[in-house]
Amino acid sequence: MVGETPAAATHATTEVAHGGDHGEGGGLPQFQFEHWAGQIVYLVFLFVVLYFLIARVFAPRMRRVFDERSSTISGAVDAARQVQAEAAGQAEAAKREVEEARARARATAAAAKDRVTSEAAARSASEEAAVAARIAEAEGAIARTREAAMANVSTVAADAATAMVERLTGKAPTAAELTSVSRGVA
Repeated sequence: MVGETPAAATHATTEVAHGGDHGEGGGLPQFQFEHWAGQIVYLVFLFVVLYFLIARVFAPRMRRVFDERSSTISGAVDAARQVQAEAAGQAEAAKREVEEARARARATAAAAKDRVTSEAAARSASEEAAVAARIAEAEGAIARTREAAMANVSTVAADAATAMVERLTGKAPTAAELTSVSRGVA
């Protein structure tokens, strides 16, 4: 065993001397009855210590964390419900404002339509009055022209009758004859 340290050499010789065995009984010491009393004491001691730590330290801390978490969640849910209620109220208010704005817009449109209709009716009435005045003026001119023409008709009829009589008879009719003929024509 070249290159070995003296401690390793000593260990190797000790193993050889004992025959490589670690114990006469063999097996794990945990399963040997002579060690059970100490193991049970340690088990009870560790159980009591762990129970005390869990019951007095860890469980209250976890309970506080769970309580805080629960209160935080319930507070958040309450805040969310409150915000939702406020949002619903604002939505209703906005809906009412939109309806009021639509009603105002309809009223404004109706007023504008009425105003335009009344302006058109007034303009139409004034144009109709102007047309009626023109018609009346034209009828007056026609009546004057007709009267003038009728006045001329008797003169023209008298002249035509004179010309016809002269042509047919060869002599001109008298004024009394012409007057009787013009009365018959009129």
